[in-house]
Formats: sequence, structure tokens, C-alpha cells
Amino acid sequence: MAIWLTLCGAVVVLAYLVGSFPTGYIAGKLLKGIDIREVGSGSTGATNVLRTLGKVPGAFVLLIDCLKGVFAIILIYTLFNFAPSQNLIPTTLDLQLWQPWLVTLVGLAAILGHSKSIFLGFTGGKSVATSLGILLAMNWQVGLATLGIFAVVFAISKIVSLSSISGAVAVSIFMIIFQQPLAYILFSIAGGLYVIVRHRSNIERLLAGTEPKIGQKVETKPEQTA
Repeated sequence: MAIWLTLCGAVVVLAYLVGSFPTGYIAGKLLKGIDIREVGSGSTGATNVLRTLGKVPGAFVLLIDCLKGVFAIILIYTLFNFAPSQNLIPTTLDLQLWQPWLVTLVGLAAILGHSKSIFLGFTGGKSVATSLGILLAMNWQVGLATLGIFAVVFAISKIVSLSSISGAVAVSIFMIIFQQPLAYILFSIAGGLYVIVRHRSNIERLLAGTEPKIGQKVETKPEQTA
């Protein structure tokens, strides 16, 4: 049991480190020699990179941040496939019962890593792209349905933050519709709420009618934790 718990703990820590990989920050430094946290919204996510560095860097950061979430879930699935062959799982452990909970824990670690990166003094992005990658790896139907909500709201509003918040609200509904395990439903609730909280400054601007549409620059002063 001790070996199994150690392996699970190691995967959770590794998922956090994967989530912490500062894609947007690195893009800013390499392409313009800037700290992306000091411009625009102050976020290291794809939207701020798009506004600051352009479409191609924005798309690249979006892809990598999404893949961080996918890779984090692949890590725990790999452990589930490897451990039985090496007799590392206690015979008393019901793997089918515990697997969704461990997947959920790893997903939350990756989300936390993206928004509170150890490499950036515990600052970062808003975890939308990484959350999408996690959802796609958990259940591709839920992931695509959530992405669909994002796309519809974005097509109508042209506001990324509103689209992200809409997806964060919808994901729990889709988890229930597609009859996902309780652990995944709780993940969607916790992860969705976390994404919404990370968008609190955007919500204030939405209510004030000052939230910029895509292509417009953010006029507000960036927050360190945005």
C-alpha cells in the first residue's frame, strides 16, 4: 500500500508541475522579451497572449496549455495500466471505484498548477485551456459539448471571458447528462467554480459593460493573480 500511495502522490505532484509549465510567459520572453504578466490582463493564458503577441503565438499557447491537461490525465491512466502488471496495487483496493477519484485529483492538480505556477511565483493563467484538455481526456463527449457552448457564446458575443464562464457553468450539466462518475461531476463543479473565480475581474467588467471583445485591448490595470 505504501508504494501505491507514493506512486499516486508522485503522479499528483507531476501533474501540478506539468500544469505549471509557463507556456504564455515563455512565449512573451522569447518573442518580445516581455513579462506577459505585466501587460494586458496580466494573465499568462492564450487570450492575453493573443492580444499581446498575435494570433499564431496565441493559438500555440492555447494548444500547449490544452495538451498540459491531456498529458496530466494520461499520466494517471498510465499508472493504472502499469501498476497491475507489477503487482503494485493492493489486492484489497477496488481500482474501478478509486480510479475516477484519482483522475479527478490529478486534474485539479494540473488546473492549480496552471493558475498558480511554481515557476512564476504562484501566478499564472485562468485555467480554461488546461481544463478543456482535462475534460477531453476524461470524457471526449463532455469536452466537445463544453467546447461547443464556448464556441456558440463566443460567436454571438465575441467575448472570450463570457464564453469561458458559460462553459464553466455548462460542464457540470454535461457531466450529469452523459452519466459520468460522481467524482467527475464534483470535479466539474469545483473546476467550474475555480475558473469563474479566476474570472472575477472579467465579471466586474462584464457587469460594467467594459469587457473588451476579441481584438480589443484590455484597458484595465493588470492584477497579479489575473
